[in-house]
Amino acid sequence: MKGKTTEEIILESAKKMFVKHGLEGAKMQQIANEAGINKALLHYYFRSKDRLFEAILEDVFSEVVPVFHMFFKEKKPFIEKIGFFVEAYIDLLKKNPFLPEFVFNELNRSPQRLINIMISVGINPQILLTQIEDEIKKGSIKPFDPRHLLVNILSLTIFPIIAKPILKGVMLGPDEDQFNLFLEERKTHIKEFISNAIVAA
Repeated sequence: MKGKTTEEIILESAKKMFVKHGLEGAKMQQIANEAGINKALLHYYFRSKDRLFEAILEDVFSEVVPVFHMFFKEKKPFIEKIGFFVEAYIDLLKKNPFLPEFVFNELNRSPQRLINIMISVGINPQILLTQIEDEIKKGSIKPFDPRHLLVNILSLTIFPIIAKPILKGVMLGPDEDQFNLFLEERKTHIKEFISNAIVAA
């Protein structure tokens, strides 16, 4: 972690511990040990695990949101944009497999806080929803409620991450490489599934 700030080292260490132990199971002392600092210094930067959680969400979303917005503003075929969204979102979840647990826990505890974080980093689904409506008006895709497409994409990409233990236990086997290969195959499958479902004949 040479060249990184103490805050960056803490965030990376926290991600590792959250992946290994889960949000509830990870302890501040474990995070401090992984970061190579004492617990007092960890609390100086982040007063609580909740604040650390917020900082990680802000860090992850801030990294990818500008890329999504930039791509969807480009003049590219709509189906290509959907494909980019699917691939980029799966890559994001592979890199940060703790995210679904984070989000679901927060939805149960404090949904408004999660909404505030998403707004603060610039997450704006209306950009995609507006483009879907425009494509429907052009006749390039079938008419439907655009919100359903967005929810379908999120569901199709998130579920394998959430269900990873089950998938590895009953379908894919324990090998991590096999699971990662399955996720890569999902990219193509989801893109084809979405395209077949929405492109006008």
